[in-house]
Amino acid sequence: MPVYTLPDLPYDYAALAPVISPEIIELHHDKHHAAYVKGANDTLEQLAEARDKESWGSVNGLEKNLAFHLSGHILHSIYWHNMTGDGGGEPLEKDGVGELADAITESFGSFAGFKAQLTKAAATTQGSGWGVLAYEPLSGRLIVEQVYDHQGNVGQGATPILVFDAWEHAFYLQYKNQKVDFIEAMWAVVNWQDVAKRHEAAKSRTDVLLLAP
Repeated sequence: MPVYTLPDLPYDYAALAPVISPEIIELHHDKHHAAYVKGANDTLEQLAEARDKESWGSVNGLEKNLAFHLSGHILHSIYWHNMTGDGGGEPLEKDGVGELADAITESFGSFAGFKAQLTKAAATTQGSGWGVLAYEPLSGRLIVEQVYDHQGNVGQGATPILVFDAWEHAFYLQYKNQKVDFIEAMWAVVNWQDVAKRHEAAKSRTDVLLLAP
């Protein structure tokens, strides 16, 4: 039985136009995200076979594959809900997301400073990767991470709450090689209600990162 399944989109393919075209949404979700789900499930089966046969020659590659595909599945699952056709702007108290707005100001000095850092992190990722806003439980603050591929260059224990996909498959059909233009456009579809819910959920979890028993 598959352990991981491809989640349905929370909107139709055209919901994020003109920022992201329907063609990109369809290919990105139905092909690319689906491939990460399949890759994670296939790798789990291969690891089970390795355990049964006590054959560990390929364990390094399999563990790397699992991290890659599983992280790709998780980040994409967040990505779809982080966006809405009615989004954009910045989180404001009058919209019911004041706690998120305060946390951003506390962690980055201002919304403008946060926006600039996440934009630069996503737009300057070498090769394939993501810009991520994450809740870091050890400090209780928000941090920006520049993620390589889906799983590299991240701190242990941090919970992603807002993700910008900077892989070429996320934008190339529409923005060609202008990654910066795509990242700038992404701010117009950010679903701050979703980000705020993820922030609150991450804060409410206790003992998620124990440095000592």
